[in-house]
Amino acid sequence: MKTRFPLFLFLLISGAAFGQVRMARLFTDHVVLQRQKPIPVWGWAKPREAVTVTMAGQKQQAKADDSGKWLVRFAPLEAGGPHTLAATAKSGSATAGDVLIGEVWLCSGQSNMEWTVKQSDNFAKEKKNANFPQIRHLRVDHELALTPQQELKAGAWQLASAETVGDFTAVGFFFARELYQKLNIPIGLVHSSWGGSQVEGWISKEGMMSNDELRPTIQNLPTNWSAADSIIDLKLRKNLQVPTNLTAADEAKYLDPSYTFAGWRKSDAIGQWEWKDMRGFMGQGYMAKIVTLPEEMATEQTTLALAENDSPTRVYINGKLVSEGTVQGVRKLTIPAGTWKAGENKIVVKLGNMANPNWYGVGLKGSAADLYVEDPLQRISLGGEWRLMPSFAEKHEYKRFMNNVAISIYNAMIAPLEPMAMRGVLWYQGETNAGRSYQYRQSFPLLITDWRKKFGQDMSFYFVQLTEYGANNSSNQGSGWAELREAQTMTLSLPKTGMAVITDVGNPKDIHPTNKQDVGHRLALNALKLDYGQNINYSSPMYEGVTFDGNKATVTFKHVGNGLMAKDKYGYVRGFEIAGEDKVFHYATAAIQGNTVIISSPKVPKPVSVRYAWSDSPDDANLFSSDGLPANSFRTDTWPGVTANARFD
Repeated sequence: MKTRFPLFLFLLISGAAFGQVRMARLFTDHVVLQRQKPIPVWGWAKPREAVTVTMAGQKQQAKADDSGKWLVRFAPLEAGGPHTLAATAKSGSATAGDVLIGEVWLCSGQSNMEWTVKQSDNFAKEKKNANFPQIRHLRVDHELALTPQQELKAGAWQLASAETVGDFTAVGFFFARELYQKLNIPIGLVHSSWGGSQVEGWISKEGMMSNDELRPTIQNLPTNWSAADSIIDLKLRKNLQVPTNLTAADEAKYLDPSYTFAGWRKSDAIGQWEWKDMRGFMGQGYMAKIVTLPEEMATEQTTLALAENDSPTRVYINGKLVSEGTVQGVRKLTIPAGTWKAGENKIVVKLGNMANPNWYGVGLKGSAADLYVEDPLQRISLGGEWRLMPSFAEKHEYKRFMNNVAISIYNAMIAPLEPMAMRGVLWYQGETNAGRSYQYRQSFPLLITDWRKKFGQDMSFYFVQLTEYGANNSSNQGSGWAELREAQTMTLSLPKTGMAVITDVGNPKDIHPTNKQDVGHRLALNALKLDYGQNINYSSPMYEGVTFDGNKATVTFKHVGNGLMAKDKYGYVRGFEIAGEDKVFHYATAAIQGNTVIISSPKVPKPVSVRYAWSDSPDDANLFSSDGLPANSFRTDTWPGVTANARFD
């Protein structure tokens, strides 16, 4: 027999629990609050209830609004503690203990900010140097929302120690440790970042609406996730040139031996499809590859290995079904003699979402070494490029993917922090926007001005310039990453900004360089100089101007410290290119003279442009200030770049 719970009693109990006075999750035990600024503290109580909040001998009073939210502001305090922060009302009380007053920094961006101390260089050593109980860290969980949220769903402050520091943002911790060691003031890090995120997800709706170029993309934002999925589905179909009326009969043509796979997404086979520009697609999908086999393999029994996917999977060779079913681990299929042809063969794999782990979605798990065709005498790799196509004719959905709806990260991961008092922001993002670098000239400064307005503070904003990743291409091929670095450099025109140049500590083969110590140090230089008044050289050498005389160009720099130097065994300066009016660039000879560099090339009798480190991976660039900071990449021309016409959609 079921017990009926009286509705009025449920409402009475739930209403009382909801009305219980509480402070925002930001204000829990071990919180660090910003010194020398008014300190806002907020929370919730019963609607229109009077609330008294006390800390460090101050008493502030507020009245909750109709929604139950209240806010007080404490007068500025100097560094110190511990204090107790308490809120009381008729409905109850809430307290936070071990409260320190110090310096608060918001750490945000994508995966290189999210990168943890335990993933960074020399973790065993770093653990031994991590006992800093006055450095504290609050991680904001990944969340998305279509409207601004008032509260975080989770989060707790942790004290830096050998046991906890492994999960701290590495860039943030190394920054904070240097500040603490030089200032002896508590440091609080509020860490809100998301790997792979684009800058447009972090800007508020009001911020996006203020920009003429971005406004059209968010004027008709979806109001629910079902509508959002429909919009994403249409965008993905458009991107892949798939009609909206596609049927199962149309998709059956993918198995025809004459099908060409034109328009399919080009990608390596290993990994989740959500990271292959598929907008978080979940469902069924097709993978295809053309492989050339020698005649002797066509007449032999072979083994076909297809890495891991434990969903019901079908495998076709030249239109013929050769396997179907579920397999745990690497799928190794015995292919009878005569199935392959000498020459080109088409492999099509229809697969679905992984069952274990169920969050993986569509895609193969493992490594490229698990993709091959072999017989007793030879093995042919199936690594490298495949073609991917979602099955739109079958049931599918979209993960709550961070880049599907603009502003949705801001709504859930930044808005609940407002109007937290802070000294500044540390920002490491841009890799995901490198295909739209020209537009980053607008979107990145927009984010800074938007956050300053939303938080009601003119806080410092220090960011990490993109490091090297990919090819060391010349200016004649162009570089989206160089153009993104240029957009970041241009953002320094905003007041109270600073940039850490790190092209010397990256890894061309890994988008996540593990040397986060130097990154944190170079950000700390900006803060120590610009916020804390220390007499240090805080900036990399920056391009100041150029003059052309005959076949030579002379480039002047600012922020050179005690002078310029080349990090080279023989003293050669590398990384410069020079071009004439034909706009064809040639690698140039360069020589340091004081705070200038003289550049020339016998192939360019009358130069009109100089570029330095203008590449995705400028690993040959070796110009530094004498105190070890790498010179910033630059160009002296304004010729259109490879991302000039790319726009956010």
